[in-house]
Amino acid sequence: MKILVTGSAGFIGYHVSKYLLRNDYEVVGLDNFNDYYDVSLKEDRNKQLQRFKHYTCYRIDLCDSRAVTELFTQEKPDKICALAAQAGVRYSLDHPHTYAQSNIVGFLNLLEACRHFEVSRCVYASSSSVYGGNTKLPFAECDPVDTPVSLYAASKKANELMAHCYTHLYGFQTVGLRFFTVYGPWGRPDMAMWLFTKAILAGRPIKVFNHGDMQRDFTYVDDIVKGVVASLEKEELDAYEVFNLGNHRSENLLDLIGIVEKELGVEAQKELLPMQMGDVKATYADVEKARKKLDFEPSTSIREGVPQFIAWYKKYHKVT
Repeated sequence: MKILVTGSAGFIGYHVSKYLLRNDYEVVGLDNFNDYYDVSLKEDRNKQLQRFKHYTCYRIDLCDSRAVTELFTQEKPDKICALAAQAGVRYSLDHPHTYAQSNIVGFLNLLEACRHFEVSRCVYASSSSVYGGNTKLPFAECDPVDTPVSLYAASKKANELMAHCYTHLYGFQTVGLRFFTVYGPWGRPDMAMWLFTKAILAGRPIKVFNHGDMQRDFTYVDDIVKGVVASLEKEELDAYEVFNLGNHRSENLLDLIGIVEKELGVEAQKELLPMQMGDVKATYADVEKARKKLDFEPSTSIREGVPQFIAWYKKYHKVT
C-alpha cells in the first residue's frame, strides 16, 4: 500500500514514515522544509528516511494547490497521513497568518485532492489544544471544544470541521488524532523537553511558566506512532472519527524537570514566570475510545521516555 505522509521531515511524520517503511509500506513524503525551527534537523530526518528504497520525498508546500494536484496525479496514494501543519501555540500569537495558510488553506488543498483522486482514508493531526480552557479532566472526545484559547487551537478545530464536511459530502473516511504533548528522539527544538535540556547543559536558566504549577499528558513518540498506524490500518472505523492519543496520565511539570536534571546530573536554574497567553494549565487524555477502536495502549512513562530523549540529544549534538 502506498501512503502519502505530509510533514514527513517533521518530528511525528519522520517516526510514522520510518515505521511504515520498516513494515513494507511504500511512503511518499511531502514537506516544505520551512524554517520555523532549524532546517538542518529536518534535513537530517529526511536523510534517515532516504535510506529506504520505498521512500520518495517531494519538497512541496501544501498551499500550492497545483503542486499538490501534480503529486497526486503522479503518485496516486491509497491513503493519506496528514501530519504537516504550522505547529506551536506561542508562535501563533505573533504569526497568525502563517496558521491560516498552513493549517487551513493547506489542509483544504489536501482534502480537495482526496476528493478528486478518490483516496479512501485521510488520517490527520489534530491537537489536545482544541480542548481550550476546559477544566474537566481527563479530556474526552465528547467534551465541548468550542472555546479555543489560541489561534493554533482554533485552526486544529477548523480541520476537524472541514474533515467532517468532506466526509459528509464526498464519502471518504477522515480520522482526526488529538495528540497530547509528544516527545522523544528527533523531537522539536521549540518544545519543553528540548528547551530544558539545551538550557541546562549550557548553564542557562529554564523558563518555568505558571510558576511550575502546570500538568501535561506527556506522550512518548513510539506510543503515538502505534496509534497513528492503527488509524491507517483498522478496518471497522466509522466514516468520521476523532481520537485522543495521549499517555492517559497527567504529570507535574516540576516532576518532568526533576527527571531531566537527574539524567543530566545538573540542577536547573529556574526562572519562574506567570502563565503565558494562549497556554492552558493542565492536559490529560481519556483514551478509552482509542483503546476500544484502535487497540491503543500507551506504555511509556516519562521515567522511561525522558532518558531515551536525552541519550539521543547528547548523541545528536555530540555532548560528552
